[in-house]
Amino acid sequence: MRRSVRPAAVLLAAALLLGGCSSIGGTSAAAPIRQSVDTSEYVPSATNPDPSRKIPGITIKKFAGAQHVPSNVRVAYTHNPPIGGRHDQVWAACNGVVYETPVRVEHLVHSLEHGAVWIAYDPARLSAADVAALATLVEGKPYMVMSPYPEMASPVSLQSWGHQLAVDSVTDPRIDQFITALRVNPNTHPEPNASCDIPSRYFDQDDPPPYQPLPAQSEIDGATIVAEEG
Repeated sequence: MRRSVRPAAVLLAAALLLGGCSSIGGTSAAAPIRQSVDTSEYVPSATNPDPSRKIPGITIKKFAGAQHVPSNVRVAYTHNPPIGGRHDQVWAACNGVVYETPVRVEHLVHSLEHGAVWIAYDPARLSAADVAALATLVEGKPYMVMSPYPEMASPVSLQSWGHQLAVDSVTDPRIDQFITALRVNPNTHPEPNASCDIPSRYFDQDDPPPYQPLPAQSEIDGATIVAEEG
């Protein structure tokens, strides 16, 4: 199984990072510089089981686990991108996968339940170099996943189970703090030791189910759309 699905924009941006800048359409685009961040105080411990609580701007909400829906059912999530609640019975591959296209969120929420951190970004608001900088945090890293996501309130949003952080810049140090505090943190997600790998016959990471806009709460009819929590 391949570990990542890299879009053309990310491949181009990787070249930009190596070259330092690029001229596209007559303008120069410098690669973002991500500073080294000391995240030692965000490592989970017995006395500090959820260090993410110290991160400014973080949203935290409790969700029950194991609320599965079949693939023909949509969930009306209250967070966008979603961070917990009902989800597809099949999880999205999440061991260092950088998806080329937006992915059906019900699968990604299941990945969060397994302890993954999901980085979502608005492709209309980030440069190719920005996307490449984010991809370095994900590609080949266990329990990390990244995908484009339209219609977000911020350029970048990080999700783990019951946790969310919106940031405006790929160089924001809170990104590293969030990942350190929450990736496979057994204190913050319902299924410790659950896998992020999945056979392609269940979920093809090279051709994942496509994203669809979240249905509204007003659309819930008890059949094909369900509430985030029952």
